[in-house]
Amino acid sequence: MSLDVSPELLACAEAGDVDQAAFVDCVRTSLPYAWETISLLVAEYAADAVDRPFVDNRVPPPDEQARGQLLRALASDAIRGSLERHFGVTLAFQNCHRVAVFAAGAAGTEAYQRFVSPRAQLLNQSPVLRDC
Repeated sequence: MSLDVSPELLACAEAGDVDQAAFVDCVRTSLPYAWETISLLVAEYAADAVDRPFVDNRVPPPDEQARGQLLRALASDAIRGSLERHFGVTLAFQNCHRVAVFAAGAAGTEAYQRFVSPRAQLLNQSPVLRDC
């Protein structure tokens, strides 16, 4: 799953500078399932941030294309970092679909460290998700 890069955005990248908003828009239009999943989680977190340290998505994507979009968005440092800056959050990821939204700068918190720990990864395994 690659980004759909317009000729104009590619020319900007070739010239050296890429506008952050243009890059985020490219991600939004190229990876709509990932964008929608993260957007909904961010909205849920914003509505309920006082009550819990994070919100997460435990529902597997509907198909392999959607799964690929999540993997692409969260495995790329450039895309993930841009999404975090755009939404003002910290993202975490387990398996092939469990996206979590934390407050910006949460990487040092106990809740974040628990979520990204090897223990949490092992406890989140399922034979159904073995080949996702």
